[in-house]
Amino acid sequence: MTGERQTGDAAGTQSGLPVVRLSELRLADFRNYETLRLTFDRGFVAFVGDNGAGKTNLIEAVSLLTPGRGLRRATYQDIARKDGSGGFSIRAGLVSLQSEANVVTKVQPDPAGPATRTVRIDETAAKSADELLDLLRILWLTPAMDGLFTGPKGDRRRFLDRMVLAVDPTHGRRAVDYERAMRSRNRLLSDNRMDDSWLSGIEAQMAELGVAMALARAELVGMLAGMIDRSGADNPFPRAGLDLASGYGDTDLSRPSADIEDEARTRLRAGRHTDRTAGRTLLGAHRADLSVVHLAKAMPAAQSSTGEQKALLIGLVLAHARLVAAVSSLPPILLLDEIAAHLDPGRRAALFDLIAELGVQAFMTGTDASLFDALGDRAQMLEVAAGAVRPAAATGATSAESEQGR
Repeated sequence: MTGERQTGDAAGTQSGLPVVRLSELRLADFRNYETLRLTFDRGFVAFVGDNGAGKTNLIEAVSLLTPGRGLRRATYQDIARKDGSGGFSIRAGLVSLQSEANVVTKVQPDPAGPATRTVRIDETAAKSADELLDLLRILWLTPAMDGLFTGPKGDRRRFLDRMVLAVDPTHGRRAVDYERAMRSRNRLLSDNRMDDSWLSGIEAQMAELGVAMALARAELVGMLAGMIDRSGADNPFPRAGLDLASGYGDTDLSRPSADIEDEARTRLRAGRHTDRTAGRTLLGAHRADLSVVHLAKAMPAAQSSTGEQKALLIGLVLAHARLVAAVSSLPPILLLDEIAAHLDPGRRAALFDLIAELGVQAFMTGTDASLFDALGDRAQMLEVAAGAVRPAAATGATSAESEQGR
């Protein structure tokens, strides 16, 4: 882990614990928590409580230990506690087999402009949140993703890009730079500023970045499909077939990247007037989409039942977790919001066993502690209520403590 302090016989060497895990979480002015400190000593952590108690807020905080806006994609203003300082902070302790690191990500209000997020790793300021990917990878599945296969393709594109980012940390920066270049081109076309030199420069940048994004997505889809193919026939979650529409029409992505970039530049140049009329760029990585098929039934996921779609999505996330663990030295942390509620007991127990086989840490939420009975003493059960978190009485866990908001 980059930026860590070597500790010799670190806590991560304890038998049965994940290779990379979160050992501590501290929050200040985060959502409904004024102050909170939690420590974790299991591979499975289950937050249990009524709806609205603040369970999802806790895993949202963990999701912000990676680049981006977290699992809710919320604004910083929405995340900051009402009547608080106007900002918030998240402190986390990370443990690997041989080392540990402390991470702080903080947002402070700025009267002069929009609030920005800062990251410190072992007291050293990070240049950007991208450096968090040197420490850990985080994957999540939330109820908001249940309509992924039937919803807007922009949602599937974000899902795909999160998957790419977990295996290729440079992908996020490419995507940001591509969007910035595309907005500049759209603005020039909208204002009828047809400066050939200026537009050509922007289009060259869009072609380079967009093709790199398309190739990274295609590589991820290929690797993920291979991982799914290698899953056993007795997997309780259906296997998904994947197909990527790159956004570049029928362009053959197996050709040399320089040739694909040349073609993209040519097509962008030729499409200037069409794009100006349309008010948007009609070709490029921003038009990509991911199609998913229920292989056993040869049926598009979008036409499958709600339950089958949920099972397909769970299987896809688990396959991606296996892929991340296989291609990096950082087995991911899983955040699973209300995942157990809609699974029958057999499939629920199978899910827990598959996660255990992955050797990753999983944070889960649920309204009923009985949903996690199949985990037995593998889980650290924490009760969430009224801005406080305490060990659930039935488990006897003692490694979590909270300071209730005052």
